Amino acid sequence: MSAAAAGDASRVGTIDDIDARLLLALADNPRGTALALAEAAGLSRNTVQARLARFAERGVLTAFERRIDPAALGYPLAAYVTVTVVQRLLTPVADALAAVPEVLEVLGMTGEGDLLVQVVARDADDLYRIAGRLLAIDGIERTTTSLVMRRLVDYRIAQLVPRR
Repeated sequence: MSAAAAGDASRVGTIDDIDARLLLALADNPRGTALALAEAAGLSRNTVQARLARFAERGVLTAFERRIDPAALGYPLAAYVTVTVVQRLLTPVADALAAVPEVLEVLGMTGEGDLLVQVVARDADDLYRIAGRLLAIDGIERTTTSLVMRRLVDYRIAQLVPRR
C-alpha cells in the first residue's frame, strides 16, 4: 500500500460527534475564525483550535483554496482527458502534467484509461494546443477528450458528514 493510500486508510471512520459539528461549521463558513466556528458548532474556542490542529496533523482537511471559476480568468472551456500511460513512467507523466498550467487535477483511475485529467482552455483552438502538449509528454500513449457541457452538481462534501 502506498503512503498516500495508507494515509487515506488511517482517516477512514475517524469522525466523532464533535468533529462532525466542526466540519459542518467549516463547510458553512470555510473562512470562519476559531471563535466563529466555535459559536456555530456550539463548542469552545480551545476545542475548535485543538480539533483543527488534529485535522491538520491527520490530513483530514485537504488544500484550503477558495474555488475560483476558471471562466473568470479567461478559461470558459472545461474538459476531462482520459490518458493512457506507459506504467513505468507514471510518476514522470504526473510530474509533467503538473507543469501544465491548464491542468487543474489529475486522478489515477481503473478502467479504460490510467489517468483522468481535468483541464481548462480559452477556446477550442486552445484546447487543441493543450491536448497536443499532453500528447507530447513522454510516457503518454493516447488520450480521449470529453468536453464539459454543463455542471449539474457542484463539488460538495458536507452531505457525507454524519449528522448526529
